[in-house]
Amino acid sequence: MLRRAVILLLATMSGAASAQDAPFYKGKTLRIVISTGVAGGYAEYARVLAEHMGRHIAGHPNLIVQSMPGAGGLTATNYLYAQAPQDGTAIGMVHSTVPLAPLWGGRGVRFDTLKFNWLGALDRADGMCITWRTSSVKTWSDLVNKESTVGSSGVGSQMDTYPAMLNKLFGTRMKVIGGYKSGTDIYLAMERGEVDGRCGGQLTVIKATRPDWLTERKIHVPILIAENRSALFPDTPAIMEFVHDEATRRQLELLMVSQSMDRPMLAPPGVPAERVKLLRDALEAVMRDEAFLAEVERRNLQVSPVFGEEMTRMLQRAFAAPPEVISAARETMGGR
Repeated sequence: MLRRAVILLLATMSGAASAQDAPFYKGKTLRIVISTGVAGGYAEYARVLAEHMGRHIAGHPNLIVQSMPGAGGLTATNYLYAQAPQDGTAIGMVHSTVPLAPLWGGRGVRFDTLKFNWLGALDRADGMCITWRTSSVKTWSDLVNKESTVGSSGVGSQMDTYPAMLNKLFGTRMKVIGGYKSGTDIYLAMERGEVDGRCGGQLTVIKATRPDWLTERKIHVPILIAENRSALFPDTPAIMEFVHDEATRRQLELLMVSQSMDRPMLAPPGVPAERVKLLRDALEAVMRDEAFLAEVERRNLQVSPVFGEEMTRMLQRAFAAPPEVISAARETMGGR
């Protein structure tokens, strides 16, 4: 009888130890919440991550993608900040403009950027404004001298903030037409003639989903939101060519920080530090994964990652910018 009791006790202790030693993610599902619709670049990147990232997380969780569009990325970001589980079973890929949104005093911002756990960003992408081939707006001069319309998925996205910046600082005459669910919907609107074009960091998406727009010259690129011109569009000026004072330059450099962290990924506040490290390490590992990189190439995507600690430092520097620079940028953004 005593021997049987001892055996049962040892078995119980062994089972408890095994459960305690099991990886947290074993048997769990990890959600990647994206701030856009189910079509377009964010969904493409997220689906590839979902296929490959689980191999690099102890316990090999199942990864799924959940679309949560709205308010230029704020709907998903606010959810991840205040409502999502804080145990590491939900992470996000949000609009690249979202991390700096609190700096501009944007309406609808209900999060503290520096309290998120930033895992990294998948790419670095210069911004650009494009117009459809039938639009009368083809060049930078046209943008300045003619009225044009550009689509937006919500206040706070690059589709909204870049036109505001260009209108304020350089006198362009773009009118933002909101209400589109995603950038893909805006592309369809361009083809239908509903709007002239769209602004944002979108070259990768066009290469992946609409390569004929480039090969068949279906779009014009009047301006690049960048320091230098691109070899792909040698006749298109970079916006810094038109900057002639230090105050404007510093303001633009702050506004363009988001381009250095395209497809940013985060974990909610409160996720245990060891789990944040696990997720950061997994993201870094998948960026070197040959199968992942092959799939990225097959889909005509690209990766030029910035990792979690570096991204956190970049955001800390942005929020520590001189008050006069932040104030001027906020005025340019018009409270977006």
